[in-house]
Amino acid sequence: MSEFPRTLKIITVWAVVGLALFLGFRAIEAQQQRLRFEASGDVITLHRGPDGHYRWPGRINGVPVDFLVDTGATRTALPEWVARKARLDTDGKVTSSTAGGVVTGSRARADLVLEGGVKASSLRVVVLPQLDDALLGMDVLGRLKIGQHRDQLTIDLRGS
Repeated sequence: MSEFPRTLKIITVWAVVGLALFLGFRAIEAQQQRLRFEASGDVITLHRGPDGHYRWPGRINGVPVDFLVDTGATRTALPEWVARKARLDTDGKVTSSTAGGVVTGSRARADLVLEGGVKASSLRVVVLPQLDDALLGMDVLGRLKIGQHRDQLTIDLRGS
């Protein structure tokens, strides 16, 4: 067993190349994520992502969450998997009207912290099993001074 068979060598090389490509794409994705958010003093700038949406990194009960900024959402809504990870206790059922129709979920309370220093303690949130992304709703956004110009959403914390 002094030498690997030729086929095993080829498989190993392709596996290493595949892993390198995977890690490279993950690094590019992480860099793009960092470029979509800027905080300078009391002004936060969110840059529109390739999917056309604004995302705001934050935490729910200490769990990292990438929130989709949704000015059409009355309340902040979380996917069920985020609620489980953040160990949220639900306290009742709720029905919500979404773009996909009426869905049933649960109510909960959570501590929300957004990058740049925006915080909401014991915020009433909706937990929806069918939801893919965490939605940052007007219950939080309505407290902030927000402006949009081209592909940038600016949040001026001095006005909130």
